[in-house]
Amino acid sequence: MKITLSTLAILTCTCASLATTVQAADQSKKPTASSQGKTLPPAPFGAVPTDAQVNWQRMEFYAFVHFGLNTWTGREWGYGDENPKMFNPTDFNADKIIKTFKQAGMKGMIYTAKHHDGWCSWPTKTTGHNITKSPWKNGKGDVVGEFAKACKENGLKFGTYLSPWDRNNAEYGRDGYLKTYYGQIAELLTNYGPVFEIWFDGANGGDGFYGGARERRQIKGDYYNFEQIVKNIRKLQPNCIIWGAGHYGDARWGGSEKGHVNYPHWSTLSSTQPGGGGTGNRGGDRWVPAEGDTTINHAGWFWHAGQASRVKSPEQLLNVWFDCVGRGANLILNVAADQTGNLDPADVKALLAFKELRDRLYANDFAKGAKATASETRGNSAKYSPANMVDDNLDTYWAVEDGNLTPSAEIQLAKPATFDVVRLREQIRLGQRVDSFEVDAWENGVWKTIVKDGKTIGNQVMVRLPEPVTTDKLRLRITGSQATPCISEFSLLRKPVIIPQPEITRQGDMLTIPEKPGFTVKYTTDGTAPTAQSPAYTQPVPFAQGGLVKACYIDKEGNIGPVKENRFGIPKTGWKIVSSTAGDATKAIDDNPKTFWHTHMAQEQAPPQSFTVDMGKPHDLTSFSYLPRQDGTCHGMTDRYTFEVSQDGKTWKKAAEGEFSNLRANPIELNVNFSKKEPNVRYFRFTGTRAIEKNHVSAAEISVF
Repeated sequence: MKITLSTLAILTCTCASLATTVQAADQSKKPTASSQGKTLPPAPFGAVPTDAQVNWQRMEFYAFVHFGLNTWTGREWGYGDENPKMFNPTDFNADKIIKTFKQAGMKGMIYTAKHHDGWCSWPTKTTGHNITKSPWKNGKGDVVGEFAKACKENGLKFGTYLSPWDRNNAEYGRDGYLKTYYGQIAELLTNYGPVFEIWFDGANGGDGFYGGARERRQIKGDYYNFEQIVKNIRKLQPNCIIWGAGHYGDARWGGSEKGHVNYPHWSTLSSTQPGGGGTGNRGGDRWVPAEGDTTINHAGWFWHAGQASRVKSPEQLLNVWFDCVGRGANLILNVAADQTGNLDPADVKALLAFKELRDRLYANDFAKGAKATASETRGNSAKYSPANMVDDNLDTYWAVEDGNLTPSAEIQLAKPATFDVVRLREQIRLGQRVDSFEVDAWENGVWKTIVKDGKTIGNQVMVRLPEPVTTDKLRLRITGSQATPCISEFSLLRKPVIIPQPEITRQGDMLTIPEKPGFTVKYTTDGTAPTAQSPAYTQPVPFAQGGLVKACYIDKEGNIGPVKENRFGIPKTGWKIVSSTAGDATKAIDDNPKTFWHTHMAQEQAPPQSFTVDMGKPHDLTSFSYLPRQDGTCHGMTDRYTFEVSQDGKTWKKAAEGEFSNLRANPIELNVNFSKKEPNVRYFRFTGTRAIEKNHVSAAEISVF
């Protein structure tokens, strides 16, 4: 979600930890027997999770649902002056949505009870800007209550998101707002049953309505007093995981809105070292595991018209899974409801296909029940046997004597197996201890290293091998650790064979779809789904109009892969830059997202900056889109704009003006719908009026529809 750089800085501040921290055991000592003659377990090492954090990390996967006034405005961040009467879903059914999440293998859901616009989707007593002013159910509706009830009835856990930023509230940035915000937290954690997680976003302060002031307000220091907020939450719901909350929370951001986290990945943060976010800190004194967050499509966090053409493929989602859950973090996947109150069918189709891929991945653990031996077993006790790594029980583990930091273990399979994923887990109740490891396979009478230079393990790590391996014997070598390793799982999995999803691009007025050996490419340009009878792609195809193009691969057995959709605007063939205040504006209309117009040449050219385009002939326009620069930097990204149109290049009309939200964390293409169709437009002018970083303006692509 919408994270500022200050969030990462806050996470590294010196503070007292809410997670339990235990001093390292003296690793030079051997385990001693208790009075009953039992071998003692290894002492916990460093920061360790609470029981609530362990239970949370075992959930692995749950839903995010953004659904509110932005669903009707098309914005990502509402300004705060939106009319609550807009909220009027025609067919909202929380039970149907939650059943879909359950079918998709999700363990819970988090609903955006209040986003930055300040509108509350429950009948709160803290502000009049709430659902009681909506015509939905004659002002008697409660979206929070319906989602909480549906979760309880379907066996999913319910969580909530409550933005600290409130662009509607007149007292925001002053002491008076804190009473309102604390009251909202209390209502959500008192009136709706158990809440497994509460989200505090990192987007705080800026332009807003603020009760009619229409000004920019910045907060300073710990304005919200998260220390007090956390104390309040602990009293109301002690087992609720607190996401964010400065350096007082139980879970942290994964570092991007693409869902992935870094590797090596640590579940600990340090109070004295910089870093955190998607990596964590080795040997940190606070257990604060990461959560990767992303959307199921590229349209944004709220539903947007036409987003079906931007849904992520099941294969893309599986890659997110490996780069998030497969590195020890949890994954929260946003699936937004539309204006009817239902999930987009294209999102649901991808979500359920993603579940089918995960089912195939986990269908067989080839190491389960294997015969296991080790270089050493703690106290020669069955309680710490290497067999615990292959018993499908996360609470058991293999351990060795204190002081042994580089043990090894072997597993003998009942018969040879072919796999391409190696999964390992530590017993995190005792801390994150392993620094490095390698895995060998017995091939042709010798050991061959198949996982080289593995880093830490932690909650879990899934290593994807470059090629499948077939063997019946493997060896795990711990090559470095901070304390005696405690390994709870050693699994062998096989990635599902996937028919890929094609990419569709257009240069000028020609469509290109990459061909792949072993597959036939089928496509359509009339909005229908491609079938075996659709035209076959063999060379670039003329497409001299805007519209929807769909394509898929079909394998030799006739199996149809996931359909890719791309919605293209008016072709840019024949477009000319009439004028530009600065910079090479042709790079903003060249159909190449890797290039971009910018107004920082010898020196920065401050906003406002603009360019004018002659499209060569008139078109009826309904919207335009802005793609920010895609090179990984935010310099010059335009977050405020005006868009003007003209029939003759002399008389101009403002078609749109506003804000591009959340660019820093999620630099995707953003579409802006005009309030009405603009007929016979030949010229348009794009003006960037403010940038989120530096003092110039940039744009990778401007398109019109």
